[in-house]
Amino acid sequence: MSFKQALYAATAMTLVTASGALAENLVIATVNNGDMIRMQGLTQDFTDKTGHTVEWVTLEENVLRQRVTTDIAAKGGSFDIMTIGMYETPIWGANGWLVSLDDLSADYDADDILPAMRAGLSHDGTLYAAPFYGESSMIMYRTDLMEKAGLEMPEAPTWQFIREAAAAMTDRDNDINGICLRGKAGWGEGGAFITVTGNSFGARWFDEDWNAQFDQPEWKEALTFFVDMMQESGPNGYATNGFNENLNLFQQGKCGMWIDATVAASFVTNPDDSTVADKVGFALAPNSEGVDRKANWLWAWALAVPAGTQKEAAAKEFIEWATSKDYIELVAENEGWANVPPGARTSLYENPNYQAVPFAQKTLDSILAADPTNPTVKPVPYVGVQFVAIPEFAGIATEVSQEFSAVYAGQQTVDEALAKAQALTNDAMEAAGYR
Repeated sequence: MSFKQALYAATAMTLVTASGALAENLVIATVNNGDMIRMQGLTQDFTDKTGHTVEWVTLEENVLRQRVTTDIAAKGGSFDIMTIGMYETPIWGANGWLVSLDDLSADYDADDILPAMRAGLSHDGTLYAAPFYGESSMIMYRTDLMEKAGLEMPEAPTWQFIREAAAAMTDRDNDINGICLRGKAGWGEGGAFITVTGNSFGARWFDEDWNAQFDQPEWKEALTFFVDMMQESGPNGYATNGFNENLNLFQQGKCGMWIDATVAASFVTNPDDSTVADKVGFALAPNSEGVDRKANWLWAWALAVPAGTQKEAAAKEFIEWATSKDYIELVAENEGWANVPPGARTSLYENPNYQAVPFAQKTLDSILAADPTNPTVKPVPYVGVQFVAIPEFAGIATEVSQEFSAVYAGQQTVDEALAKAQALTNDAMEAAGYR
């Protein structure tokens, strides 16, 4: 064998991965949440095991949704793996836009995925995305400020108690807001939060004939309550605050309470990042007095393979690595059990190490309390808690959320926003053939 032949042979050998395939460079689109950023820091473990390398495209939540939706609909092929959620997955799976994940290895143990997460990431029984983490929403609050206010947080409080507590904890002179909530436009940002708030006041997006319901008294009560409470006790500029902005405020000690994704619990209790890490308590999301629905959602940030990728095998290897039991152990070893990705696997909640984490059980209780098939008090023709599982929803709800954010910013009244939401929603549903 000549030197050149030997060099070629050696080079070829270095390109063979553990699965026998050539090493690939995977382009992954993901959201700029803490758990996803942590995953990026651990991907050398994946490369060492498989030979595949990873190129990350990390985007703010609204931008991510826009980029991946545009790319997959146009068959752009920009990404080998996409971070998507429970809204997109069944719709895109039905369209043939995603690769089935039903053939993941036996060692992966797909049956260990929490039933609520698996169901939400499937279409006709086929799994199209694997949950990196699952979440609901719950209350995170400052125990020291609650005590100072002379109040005690119930395990399952009402909105009326939350408003009273927020006012009592607000201290404008010391830059402490009694409550921090999402107001940022976007169907998955402020739109998601105001939808579950509406649910908890007895509101719904549509009646059984797909007529918009923003002209009903439940929506006016919910939106008015939200605006009044945030004006009394929320931060300035809350109209542009989403998950990350409120996380930053809470970690800096500027929020008495924050109602948001359960996944945030590990960030607000991490002493490396949070100035109030040792002063945080947890409670179930609130309901309005007399309404049998809580303001909690059900969601998973999940990894999916777009149909048509030339790197399907390597992409599935990455998904198996990133959403596996072994990955959970890897994070626990490097970051501690409180920082493992929550809400995806049954075995995690059976693990004594994780059961000792103070927010573990409250997270699971919140996830189990959300029912996508029965999200509202009055009957509805749709599935979904903080979203309506139809293709048109993302566009409609983004517009509605923009109208609501204009109220939060003082640019229009509650009545004006609800009237616009009613009209634009009905127009869109009629154009789409629902009415």
